[in-house]
Amino acid sequence: MKSFQFLALSILLLTVSVSHAQNDKKKTESKEFKVEFEQFTLDNGLKVILHIDQSDPVVAVALTSHVGSAREKTGRTGFAHLFEHLLFLESENLGKGGLDKMSARIGGSGANGSTSRDRTNYYQTVPKDALEKMIWAEADKLGYFINTVTDPVLAKEKQVVKNEKRQSYDNKPYGNNFSVINSNLYPANHPYHWEVIGSLEDLQNASLQDVKEFYNRWYVPNNVTLTIAGDIDVKQTKAWVEKYFGEIKRGEAIPKMEKQLVTLTETKKLYHEDNFARLPQLTLTWPSVYEYHPDSYALEVLATYLAKGKKAPLYKTLVEDKKLTDEVELSQYNSELAGQYILNIVAFDKTNLNSVMDGVNEAFKNFEKEGISTQDLNRIKAGQETAFYSGLSSVLGKGFQLAQYQIFAGSPDYINQDVKKILAVTTEDVMRVYKKYLKDQHFIATSFVPKGQANLVLKGSVVAKVVEEKIVEGKEDTFDASIAATYTKTPSSFDRSTEPAYGESPSVVLPSVWKSKLSSGLSIFGIENKEVPLVQFQFQLKGGMLLENRSKIGVSKMLSELMTKGTKNKTPEQLENAIESLGATIKASATDESIIIKGNTLAKNYAETIKLVQEILLQPRWDVKEFELIKQSTLSQIQQQKADPNNIARNEFRKLVYGKESILSNNRIGTESSVNDITLDDLKAYYNLNISPAVTDFQIVGAVSKAEVNRSLADLNKNWKSKKVTFPTMKIVEAPQSSKIYFYDVPGAKQSVIRIGYPALAATDADFYPASIMNYRLGGGGFTSQLTQELREGKGYTYGIASSFDGSTTKGPFSISSGVRSNVTYESVNLIKDIVAQYGPTFNANDLEVTKSYLIKSNARAFETMGSKLNMLYDISNYNFPDDYAKQRENIVKNISIDDIKKLSEKYLNANKMIYLIVGDAETQLKKLEQIGFGTPILLNK
Repeated sequence: MKSFQFLALSILLLTVSVSHAQNDKKKTESKEFKVEFEQFTLDNGLKVILHIDQSDPVVAVALTSHVGSAREKTGRTGFAHLFEHLLFLESENLGKGGLDKMSARIGGSGANGSTSRDRTNYYQTVPKDALEKMIWAEADKLGYFINTVTDPVLAKEKQVVKNEKRQSYDNKPYGNNFSVINSNLYPANHPYHWEVIGSLEDLQNASLQDVKEFYNRWYVPNNVTLTIAGDIDVKQTKAWVEKYFGEIKRGEAIPKMEKQLVTLTETKKLYHEDNFARLPQLTLTWPSVYEYHPDSYALEVLATYLAKGKKAPLYKTLVEDKKLTDEVELSQYNSELAGQYILNIVAFDKTNLNSVMDGVNEAFKNFEKEGISTQDLNRIKAGQETAFYSGLSSVLGKGFQLAQYQIFAGSPDYINQDVKKILAVTTEDVMRVYKKYLKDQHFIATSFVPKGQANLVLKGSVVAKVVEEKIVEGKEDTFDASIAATYTKTPSSFDRSTEPAYGESPSVVLPSVWKSKLSSGLSIFGIENKEVPLVQFQFQLKGGMLLENRSKIGVSKMLSELMTKGTKNKTPEQLENAIESLGATIKASATDESIIIKGNTLAKNYAETIKLVQEILLQPRWDVKEFELIKQSTLSQIQQQKADPNNIARNEFRKLVYGKESILSNNRIGTESSVNDITLDDLKAYYNLNISPAVTDFQIVGAVSKAEVNRSLADLNKNWKSKKVTFPTMKIVEAPQSSKIYFYDVPGAKQSVIRIGYPALAATDADFYPASIMNYRLGGGGFTSQLTQELREGKGYTYGIASSFDGSTTKGPFSISSGVRSNVTYESVNLIKDIVAQYGPTFNANDLEVTKSYLIKSNARAFETMGSKLNMLYDISNYNFPDDYAKQRENIVKNISIDDIKKLSEKYLNANKMIYLIVGDAETQLKKLEQIGFGTPILLNK
């Protein structure tokens, strides 16, 4: 979605950019991996970066403007992010909603964007035959946009962004934490003093004139970088860029912003009683450095060493020794002008945060005594090397990296310096930056605790200023965003109103799948892919919650976590070190129907990584201490879920969809009662009964051949004894015969979380894929879906809404999911009901054309990444799909008719036979829902 993802993206980019030349230093067999590019600048100042990658017939296009919240005016905070939303809506030649409509027709990944403190970007991956269309569209947004913005459009988008703020900040645990931190860490005149999303008051006050001034100042070619990466013809691409962008006028000169590091003269302690929190949280934040500062490299290593893994001083002290929490997070958030170092700890229930602070100080003292060894430094760097390659597994990842260097380091070629600096980090550097930035330095400490538990906050804390919105019935602005803007079109040297034609259609080649069945019963599914020197794999041990005792729900989830906590011959710390020294990751998790052990490793270390997985599978440690830690961690997760309206909705919806008789009605992590009753013997019993090669599939993708894979599994095949595993008969769940409304009360909720649906289809049912085709225009097509167009784009009720059919080998639900402004709960539910009821009868030729165009053309990028190839193997192995099922589905799409869609809608979209669940504020919203016509709503938590 057009989303506020700046932190995750900046971390990804940093990870990608800091680590690939371990090979040079160690002189290993791997060749140096480089991202080649060509760079040029148009006369109007637009910087262009091109990168060729012909591994898939796709192209990623990213337009990045060097403006974020740091360049906003006081009193107009959140404007850069609001503007990001506006830029998607319309432009002179694309028309209203034109980019989203085009994205659907051309099979694109969906136009998206993100805003940070320092930049705003817009991006999409498309089949290569649509490249000229994308360049035309991006140029239209940059140069031919501003005339289309009207007061009603601005009013509507304000509501969308407000809904995003409610969803991401105001209606979730600890959502206001960073606002408190940043407003106290950075002085009022510092551009990082406010949050990227801004304040609701400032958003409300933004005027159309503000929008125009912002556009004319910052959205000019000389402040923008265009990155195009993928299967391109460089000469032709240059010509298109010049044609469509060349005549957009240069703006005023953009002054360079000077670095603005901050220093604290005192430690500040603040606290907040959080309406949604169920556990106390302590966050410590130190002033740090800007992006690419010489010390940022050692600080990155320090964060990993202090907090991540069994050997980490913070983990050892707070998790293992003092048992105050189950996780410690330490990271640096570096931006263009300054940075911050953030330690975050969610403590166990009723834990006094002063005890947590004592533990932090104790861990720091231990680090001061012991330091970091060369072995640990190399272990961390090995992980960075693998992370680098992973970040380059898509053309979009490469494009982002190149743009990042251009904007914040001055040149895409900075990669060479960047790598040298990460490799130059020494153990002395790590201790030096610790002493400079953390030891005895002032910091911001925020204690966020549940309501009524102020006794848990740090001593000396004062009440934090947290602005909480009051939502009043009938007080929101009214608007009609459908009113067309009237304006004189911006002149151009050619007719821009005609969308460019497609280029030559790409020939989509499906990955070649190979299979093996070993004598133990282990089934193998593989795809050889040498684009990057990586291997990704997963062992899928079928069973999961389906094989659990109903009174002990949570066993398979706890077992999955315990499996990677040591082996018979390796302590948990020794196993962790062995994995990380290979630059690998091995993680185990549980689903409703499986335990999955997933690995990611450099190809050169694949065989050694598999040996460790074999040890994990066949030689469990059954570590009592680790089991108790996992148990406490699970109880903590259950507590946290009780506070989050989205988790509440997910858990309650499962109960309603599957009913009490089905084991799938349970949350697979268990309940407080079931988890408290689980013993280590329960995990052993599950392992002895159900972990067998006879019910295990191994799926693998990467730079490794079938022969190498089979060799790597020979010992496992020989030593893993097969046993018969019996699966219980699943009771078929039926859809309700009439709709009912269920309500879960969260007093004071700023949003209502909506889940609507019923038990529908299994993935193996003949109608499953046709029903998914039918759902594309309803709610499966992102911004082209009717639900999004009417509830978000038309009414401004929500930040996002979607519908889907979800099934596996067992029947899964059809569901519609959204979070809406609290005071339009009834209006939203009623509108959704009407849209669903009218969907089939009103489905038309244009709907069918858009659906077919997207689903057929998107096949060009369907299997671009290693993850998507792994998912393909998962589908083939679990659902017995043919290897070319993607091509077969393409034929289903080509042959489906309007009449088919109408029949499917009639069969699977009966608005009067669904479960309607709302999680929100009952005092203001419950009574009104009686007007829907499904009787008196049933209150689930009285």
